[in-house]
Amino acid sequence: MDTLRLVLYILHMLAMVAIVIAPAVAGRVHVIQIWSARIQLLVGLGLTGIAEAGDDPVNHAKIGTKLVVMIAVLACAEIGNGKNKRGENGMPLAIAAAAIAVVNALIAFLW
Repeated sequence: MDTLRLVLYILHMLAMVAIVIAPAVAGRVHVIQIWSARIQLLVGLGLTGIAEAGDDPVNHAKIGTKLVVMIAVLACAEIGNGKNKRGENGMPLAIAAAAIAVVNALIAFLW
């Protein structure tokens, strides 16, 4: 179980890095950011399930807060991608998604 948790944690962190770096590298909303946000949400749910299966208590307020923030990241990335496909400027939303992802990481480490 520890190996699975470690693999999911590494995927979770790699997805967060991709969310933050993809718009800076591409200079626009990039499909890597969108898929990374989706993957990070799913892997985070998997990590929560593993934590719930363990013996230690889980802070449900923290998990709920991080879930809401992650949905905001995903929404910004998806809406920015939609704007980009229509020829509009979706870059501010891509930057917002990256910034909110950093806030989510801060919540994880400081709570």
